[in-house]
Amino acid sequence: MSDSNRTHFTNPSTFILLGIPDLEAAHVWISIPFCAIYVIAILGNFTILFIMKMEPNLHGPMYYFLCMLAVTDLVLSMSILPKTLSIFWFNSREIDFSACLTQMYFIHCFLVMEFGIFVAMGLDRYVAICHPLRHSAILTNSMVAKIGVAVVLHGGVIILPSFLLASQWPYTNIIPHTHCEHMAVVNLACADTRVSSYYGLFVLFCAMGLDVIFIAMSYIQILRAIFSLPTKDARLKTFGTCGSHLFAILAFYIPALFSFLTYRFGYNVPLRFHVLTAKMYLLVPPMINPIIYGVRTRQIRDRLLWLITHKGTTFFSCCSGSQTKSHADLGGGLVLGPIP
Repeated sequence: MSDSNRTHFTNPSTFILLGIPDLEAAHVWISIPFCAIYVIAILGNFTILFIMKMEPNLHGPMYYFLCMLAVTDLVLSMSILPKTLSIFWFNSREIDFSACLTQMYFIHCFLVMEFGIFVAMGLDRYVAICHPLRHSAILTNSMVAKIGVAVVLHGGVIILPSFLLASQWPYTNIIPHTHCEHMAVVNLACADTRVSSYYGLFVLFCAMGLDVIFIAMSYIQILRAIFSLPTKDARLKTFGTCGSHLFAILAFYIPALFSFLTYRFGYNVPLRFHVLTAKMYLLVPPMINPIIYGVRTRQIRDRLLWLITHKGTTFFSCCSGSQTKSHADLGGGLVLGPIP
């Protein structure tokens, strides 16, 4: 810890977020893609939730998991980017101690929830492709609800010890980051933080590692089922759907794992690289998930296009009261099956 940081008080009422170290002069320019990512993520995920609510034909297991993913992505985006943009645009760097810890808890809690949702979606794809005739019997509404509760409890409970430990320590108050990232905050503690580091590694390799194992097992079975399909067109269609899902999972897991490991072992990695890597796994998935899971899913895509184009009725006018006719006109056009 540098001498300049040690001169600050050790029990701060506020933290000071520096933004992206060594790139302060470019904050305004960097804010442009960040703002675009934020707008796309908010609009995309709210659109997914709106379509799910308006269309009864989309009330099924895969779509319930997709709603959970959209809510998680919204919370992650709204927990991080408003403060980040206020730093870039208004130089508003202060954040209350309690607000910082709350932000840290919400980010990592919903991060673990997103891992769990990906596992649940992998399970849904496995059952839909490998056991299509039993899909509705296995993934009933009550089973989906139980999985959802388990994902929420898992995320909330497993992060709680790290949050409680972090709330007990004295700190210097300069955080070289755009938000209260766990390791960035813990590195400022004027105390022995080995217990927190060991627990963080436990969460990384046990919780996240088990999720990766379950997802890998699901997709290995899915790939085996795909290559056993009788026609090339069926194989390509199914592989395209599952391939896009797998891409979304890898786009989340790989940067997250890289960021976690470099914070703990990459002592010579520049701070700006830590910050930008963290932004990649926290902000890019909420932007691309609505595209991958929404636009590429035929039922959702068809419903969105219908809302925009049908008889001149726009997306927003549909909110005001023409759902009855839209359901009657479209009800036979959408086919909800195990494979989107």
